[in-house]
Amino acid sequence: MVNIEEMMKRAQQASENASKQLNESMEKSRKIAEQNKADAEKAEAEKQLRKQEAEAQNAANQQRQVEILGQMFSPEFMAQMTDMEAMIQQKVDEKVEEVTALGLEGMMNQLLGEDMGVIAAALETLAMENEEDEETEPSDFDQALEEELYRVLDEKLAQIQSLPEPEPVLYTQDDPRWAKFGILLSGIISNLNDHQLDDMDVEEHIPVMEQQIASLVRRSWGIHGRSELLDTLRYLSQEGYTFRYQLFCDTVTAKELTDEAEDEEEREALARAWRFAQHYKTRFSPSFMTGWDTGRAAMLTRWGCYLGWITEGEAIGMLRELSLRAAQELHSWREFAQSYLFGGLMWKLLCSDTSAECYLGFVADAAIDLLTGQAEDNEGQWRNCPWPARRYDFQA
Repeated sequence: MVNIEEMMKRAQQASENASKQLNESMEKSRKIAEQNKADAEKAEAEKQLRKQEAEAQNAANQQRQVEILGQMFSPEFMAQMTDMEAMIQQKVDEKVEEVTALGLEGMMNQLLGEDMGVIAAALETLAMENEEDEETEPSDFDQALEEELYRVLDEKLAQIQSLPEPEPVLYTQDDPRWAKFGILLSGIISNLNDHQLDDMDVEEHIPVMEQQIASLVRRSWGIHGRSELLDTLRYLSQEGYTFRYQLFCDTVTAKELTDEAEDEEEREALARAWRFAQHYKTRFSPSFMTGWDTGRAAMLTRWGCYLGWITEGEAIGMLRELSLRAAQELHSWREFAQSYLFGGLMWKLLCSDTSAECYLGFVADAAIDLLTGQAEDNEGQWRNCPWPARRYDFQA
């Protein structure tokens, strides 16, 4: 016999259990939703915090770069830089619109429509440079080699001194030749690398050349972007080998320089550079290093502009300041070239590079081309841009 009352109790119990489970499930879902919401809010807060920290770091980096530029250059130049910001941003916006309008097909045509022979040649050159880096191993220096390098340097300095050169001329403050002069301060490295010397760009803007220049700057200088570039330019403009040579000249014994060296190779390199300074200090003052420092700074400025790490306006201002320093300390393109040879040998001695004699030959040949060529490509361009007279006439 069916017990109706028992069945009703069981049904009631089942209903209560189902209701309880439903409530528990709903409560669990509510808690999960609340937890998900809390996690999302926490993630968003962390995202905003990271964004604020990144913005603060970026602002700090920009302030650091402004401080570096302020240390390197005059207040007038910094004021000009501030005035240019709006114009620079406008040009960036216009470039973005131009690239966007090209579309994918247009960009691919620009990328692949270049002369593939030039690209292949550039890649081959880059590969050769990498092979040379891997295969070159410095040999041991000895006293005889050092003495021979001094002799070669003296020979090259005399050779440069004998070259004809126009007399220095007065440049007014707004003389357009200052711009050309600043670019030509990079003449020796530009000549050795077959760079253009007609304007700010060192090469045509094609991807493979930009990659090659970036690789060159990273490999040779350890510079990977704007901040490191500005740090290096500050060093070259304020200290550089001018300061280092003076330090070595003023140091009584090599031991004072080598005591804190990390290893024997570094100690030997410092001792070589000290002997170099002691050998030449009665003939050449620290200011004679100005050409070596400003020449390399000018080349880095042009490379940085080409790679987009600094604007063209910044590069123009930097080259102007470097030009004024070079013209103040040196008297001619001949002396500039001699300074470059002089600093180059000290650099090679510090690097323990026994190929220094070949290097001096290449530098001397580049200077000769710039001073005596027939104005074809980079030849003769120094001759066609006279050195600024030391006493400036800034009256218009």
